[in-house]
Amino acid sequence: MNITITKGSLKNLSDCEEALLNSDLGQRYFPSIESASKAVREGLTQETLYIASHHDDCVGFIYYIPAGAFHSFPYIHLISIKKGYRGKGIGTKMMTFLEKLVFEEFDKLFLVVADFNLAAKRFYEKMGYQQVGEIPDLYRVGITEYLMMKKK
Repeated sequence: MNITITKGSLKNLSDCEEALLNSDLGQRYFPSIESASKAVREGLTQETLYIASHHDDCVGFIYYIPAGAFHSFPYIHLISIKKGYRGKGIGTKMMTFLEKLVFEEFDKLFLVVADFNLAAKRFYEKMGYQQVGEIPDLYRVGITEYLMMKKK
């Protein structure tokens, strides 16, 4: 599948909202259009949200915070792919793109993944991320987040 990754803009807002709202992550943490829109707009404003496009259609996005982990290392805040495009290698392409970008300056990249999202955890492990901690009740009571790190 031919995928192009570019910096996101407001014209991609509704596609990014759709991808997030129709994901397990979005349903648990961003249950309304307002909360999803706020999260996506934050990444667009900070200019650290990138979109994956297929034939000029936005099919997913990845949003990172440059000094989001321990105020020192990049942190992947959100990654989401539209329903019809999942399982086609787009997540791998977005992660590889972002890793290349951040590893030019940093030697570590962090993210958290929820205990209910085991497929995502396996995906990150396949990409070379290692679990380095657990944080119970970080965002929601009853949900443990696994802290994952990848070294350059």
